[in-house]
Order: sequence, then C-alpha cells, then structure tokens
Amino acid sequence: KMTKRSFLVSVLLSIAGAVNAQREIVPTDTLYIKGKIENQICFVLTDLEKFPTVAIEDQIIYNHKGEIKDTIRNLRGIGIKNVLSTVRFLHEKPKNLNEFYLVFIASDGYKVVFSWNEIFNNTAGDHFYIITDINGKKLKDQAQRIIFFATSDLKIGRRYIKGLKTIDVRQVPGL
Repeated sequence: KMTKRSFLVSVLLSIAGAVNAQREIVPTDTLYIKGKIENQICFVLTDLEKFPTVAIEDQIIYNHKGEIKDTIRNLRGIGIKNVLSTVRFLHEKPKNLNEFYLVFIASDGYKVVFSWNEIFNNTAGDHFYIITDINGKKLKDQAQRIIFFATSDLKIGRRYIKGLKTIDVRQVPGL
C-alpha cells in the first residue's frame, strides 16, 4: 500500500524526470488511454480524425522563463473532453472522481499531470486540445504528432506535449 510520503516522492521524481525530457520527440501514431478505467482504449490517427475539430487561435509558445519560443498558426484541434468522453472511470461514488488524476505521457517520457476536476469541472478543461492541424499540416503529416496543449496557459510551453503516447488514469491512494 502506498503511503502519503511514497506518493509525494513518486510525484517529485516524475517532475524531476520531466526536466530532462522533451528532447528527441518520436512521433506517435497511437494514443493509449489506460489505468483506472473500464477498458483500455487505443486510438490510431484515423480514429482521432473522426472526432469533431474546432478552429484555435494562433498560439505563441513561451518557455518556462516566459521567453517566446515559437508561434504556431492555422490550428484546429479536438477538445480533450471529447476524447475522454469515451472513457468510463472506475469509481464507486461520483465524489471519488475528486481523487482521480490523469498523467499525459509523451514518447520521450515527458509527463504532465491534470486532476479530473481540472479537466471536467473547470473551464480550463475547455481549452485542452489534441492538435489535428498545425501550420497547414494535417495530423498524419506533423513531425511531432500527437500534440497536446492548453490554450489558456500563460506559458503554453510547460504543457505543450509533443509525441503524446499515453493518458494514464490514476487515483490518489488511500492515505
């Protein structure tokens, strides 16, 4: 059984590992959703292309220091809520969803953590996208596919995930 201390150590190690990640991005052609859900799901690019997309404003990408790294234009994306609507979370009572968090993992090991409430019970979740069109390129033609980012972030670069491979649904262990 995981203790509160070992859980915190695990989170800190994940964050420390993320600092060294995001160097060589291997493009991904599948997105796995696994963990504390009824059935593991695997989306290939053609599956993702079937979701409705929306136009997204041009985005300026800032790094952790607030410096401009890039500007990406001509964007379309799938709201992450649409993708996650296919998932049935394993929980006894609706209030248990407060204990869920989702770890978005890139092909290079980079990780970003979101709480269930951040995605589904907050307007922030309305600004989380898998990018289907970027600078005139469709999903299958993107060098860093599958791309995810949050358009409402002040520093988009922190949660700009290139080569998204897995969304691991987890629940905070009993403390």
